[in-house]
Amino acid sequence: MREEALRFSYRPRVKLLLIDGHYYVYRSFFALPALNNSRGEPTNAILGFAKTVRRMLKDLQPEMGAVFWDEGLPQKRVELQPTYKETRKEMPLPMVPQLHFIRDELTGLMGFQNISLRNTEADDLMGCYAIAAARLGHEVVLATNDKDLFQLVNDNVKVYTTAKADLPSPKDTFALLGEAEVTAKWGVPPTSIGDVLAIAGDSIDNIPGAGIGRKAAAALLKEHGGLDALLNNVDQVKSPRSREKLLAAREQIRQNRKMVALDCETDLPVPVDELLIKPDYPALIGVLERSELKSVLKEVRDEAAKAGVHRQSEMLL
Repeated sequence: MREEALRFSYRPRVKLLLIDGHYYVYRSFFALPALNNSRGEPTNAILGFAKTVRRMLKDLQPEMGAVFWDEGLPQKRVELQPTYKETRKEMPLPMVPQLHFIRDELTGLMGFQNISLRNTEADDLMGCYAIAAARLGHEVVLATNDKDLFQLVNDNVKVYTTAKADLPSPKDTFALLGEAEVTAKWGVPPTSIGDVLAIAGDSIDNIPGAGIGRKAAAALLKEHGGLDALLNNVDQVKSPRSREKLLAAREQIRQNRKMVALDCETDLPVPVDELLIKPDYPALIGVLERSELKSVLKEVRDEAAKAGVHRQSEMLL
């Protein structure tokens, strides 16, 4: 009976790719020059996003995946700090229709589930899925530049990057950052990154810091054994200037720690096991033709042909 129970409870280890949608749309839009199709519709973000996600698929070869989107701000963060993310600029107008196209059509046809919840940020949802999937024994890869998500890195969760500064050698085109790499990058283990951000703040999210940079914050945390120990014994900080800053911002730092903590208690809107990547090649080829993304279109056509799939219009002939 025990062997039978073990056989039925076994889950194969698979690779789950979780993509920060808004980050890659923004990055694609600003990385490429303004591009338009023959109808005058902007396409640079669409092209960049499609090429980037296809590169991830080649690099990682995941079996499962999802793209996550911000859907407003969590009430509890706004209540803690009413100016949270208030300084972020409006989305450039040419990006708006491209974002809708990517989210409403492209990602689904590429085989990914789109996941979002009202008044919920993408990083919180990504955290929920990363923890749930890791508990199932899956290998989780986070495609993001969100600092908060680096807190989740462990043996089962890694961060995908193509940034040159993070690559092991000039020959490498991507890297998976694990605990060792993240610790070297931040100066503290992943679980202490939230403590660093609480002290240093985050100008992108308009979270005020204590006037102490990340490197100095990491050094203080290592020296004093963590954030609570540091704040409870500020008088033991050697530098008078740092001691003064910590005393003045002690309550702000405690509040910041709540702000940067990921909320991973949300129920998953889509079960992990339903995130299998299933491209719809005929429909995908159709929208790529309509968008006139010739370089991506050729790749997808070749890929579909290898998979024995043809455009729906061709199948009807």
